Amino acid sequence: MKLSQFKYNLPPELIANHPAKNRDESRLMVLNRKDQTIEHRSFKDILEYFKDGDLFVLNNTKVFPARLYGEKEKTGAKIEVFLLRELNHESRLWDVLVDPARKIRIGNKLYFGEDDSLVAEVIDNTTSRGRTLRFLFDGPYEEFKKTIQTLGETPIPKIHNRPVEPEDEENYQTIYAKNEGAIAAPTAGLHFSKSLMKRLELIGVSFAEITLHTGMGNFRTIEVEDLTKHKMDSEEMFIDEENAQIINQTNARRSSVCAIGTTTMKALESAVIISGKVKSYAGWTNKFIFPPYDFSVANSMVTNFHLPKSPMMMEVAAFAGYDFLMKAYKEAVAEKYRFFTFGDAMLIL
Repeated sequence: MKLSQFKYNLPPELIANHPAKNRDESRLMVLNRKDQTIEHRSFKDILEYFKDGDLFVLNNTKVFPARLYGEKEKTGAKIEVFLLRELNHESRLWDVLVDPARKIRIGNKLYFGEDDSLVAEVIDNTTSRGRTLRFLFDGPYEEFKKTIQTLGETPIPKIHNRPVEPEDEENYQTIYAKNEGAIAAPTAGLHFSKSLMKRLELIGVSFAEITLHTGMGNFRTIEVEDLTKHKMDSEEMFIDEENAQIINQTNARRSSVCAIGTTTMKALESAVIISGKVKSYAGWTNKFIFPPYDFSVANSMVTNFHLPKSPMMMEVAAFAGYDFLMKAYKEAVAEKYRFFTFGDAMLIL
């Protein structure tokens, strides 16, 4: 398929800049692939589509405050640094994006905090991901991370075009987030409240957890028309033996396995072996899923409404069927569903 096939008209006012008042009260569009039907529900109605023995697979990654604002030495120029991933625990090396990039050279020092409590030195500017910084911090690692937590800002996507608010720290995090390392929330999971998860448990739905640290690749513009030529950024992921077994056992008894979000689906498809079973996994994935694609693990999924020509939209099109998804998106625009990070949800059966 071609990049241009994933273009659709999204009025800017449909991009949700704030979440629903209650997590589980966003709207839910339900796509039934077998019947090719579309229903309009509330997210808490998801209870009606699952039964005892079914499984929800969650991505328990936790977003860290990845956006820092600092000054360049001597000139005092304002610099924004976006932490992408930690390269070396001991030497405090990080891959970062800097803005404006043209002002930053190898050897430049950057200062963060009112009292310059954090200093970084640019040691490489040749990586495809941006720059490499070494933070010059003498204290213990826990103290360093605490400083990042204090100085960093919740990295809500720039498309929302608004200041970061105190509530974002909680709103841009799933209620089951535990393993820190993501620079973006797995947004399908933002719709789950504690009470809804408890009600799912009461009807016999169980939960498995994987970790995939969402990276910048989800937001980079795809620049090639031929999708087979696009290379996704690598993201770190983990599936332990216990959760792999839970997923495999659910599939073996033919109960439903529902992937909560495109990151969860990508992790499952990255860890599946020829037999169709999920194996334990610790490493990196740069899997890029677009139509046509045969899925091996989950038979349903929850996802948000994604931006035109985004990798997430392409993955969902592969699962729902391209024509069916384009029809659903057209209907979502007509019905004024809320799109992207803080928007409404879609359940694909």
